[in-house]
Amino acid sequence: MPLSELQQRVDQWISGFEAGYFHPLTNMTRLAEEVGELAREVNHQFGQKTRRKDEPEGDLAMEMADILFVLICMANREGIDLDVAFDRMMAKVETRDADRWEKRRP
Repeated sequence: MPLSELQQRVDQWISGFEAGYFHPLTNMTRLAEEVGELAREVNHQFGQKTRRKDEPEGDLAMEMADILFVLICMANREGIDLDVAFDRMMAKVETRDADRWEKRRP
């Protein structure tokens, strides 16, 4: 699914509420919070920090999706087309990092 479709889906949902999109600083704080939740889960699953016995199992996919949702909200509020932005970013790394790592052999 193109990012533009995700952006439209989020916008349709947000548009159903009087408050609309949060202020950029609020969204940035939400993003930091969601990244922290992902970091906690990664640490539990792959790091040395063990989960408490009474703590429920986490969901990496949902934590990543939460981050994506907030990023889409931020982009929508600022009128950013994420398909265009992602294509620009990939062009940058494909050029800048073309010889950075050893290529896989066929």
